[in-house]
Formats: sequence, C-alpha cells, structure tokens
Amino acid sequence: MIRFSLCCDRDHDFDGWFRNNDDFETQKKRGLVSCPVCNSAKVEKALMAPSVQSSRKREKVALGMNAEQRRLMGQLKELTDKLKENADYVGDKFAEEARKIHFGETDPRGIYGEASKEEVKDLLEDGVSIMPLPTIPDDTN
Repeated sequence: MIRFSLCCDRDHDFDGWFRNNDDFETQKKRGLVSCPVCNSAKVEKALMAPSVQSSRKREKVALGMNAEQRRLMGQLKELTDKLKENADYVGDKFAEEARKIHFGETDPRGIYGEASKEEVKDLLEDGVSIMPLPTIPDDTN
C-alpha cells in the first residue's frame, strides 16, 4: 500500500491509501476519491516528502479519519485479527493447502497465507472458496 498526500479544490489536505499510482488514477477517474471534509471529488496529489513512519506520524494519519472511519477501521482490524487467531498460517503453500482441504485430502480447517494472482485464479476455477484478508495500513507500515 502507498500513502498519498491529497488535496481537494477547497484546499483541504488529507491522506489516501492505494495499491499503486494506477489504482489512485483509476479510482479518481471513477469518482471514488473524495475529500473527507467537504466531499469534493476534485482531488489531486499534493507534494510529499519521503519520511520514516513514526508513532506520531501514525497518530496524524488516524486523526485524518473521522470518528466513524476510525471505528470501522478498528472493527476491520479486530475481524482480521480474530480470523488469523482461529486459522493456521501456511505461508506460500496457501494454494496447495486450500486444494487439499477442498478435495478432502486433509481435515477441514481455517488457513491463511499468500498466493499469486495465477494461483488465486486457478483456485476459483477449481471451485475452491477463498477470501482475501484486508490489509490494514498500520499492519504494514
């Protein structure tokens, strides 16, 4: 995830998280990026100096969200943590393990791990039920 400093046409500054620059541009073109203060969809990337994430910086990002957004982000983090607590981490063997469970070669259990786009596509084509876990910005930064 990449954090961009953004600014609306009314000079409100805020941050946004995106997978990459193309993701930002696509969402912007579709009108999905808007100012959390005034809801303006006229948003541009602001100049941004690279920096090291500190606890003070994280606090600033959290303060950029309104109370409802912070509450929902907290619930999403709790859900992700609970899912991970009740599942086995299988790392890059996710596709292999998911298939074994799906085809009854091993006992059913919750698992999580990593899979390539191609592995995910193949699992879905094989009828294996999977769901991506959300990536919470504070988990990776």
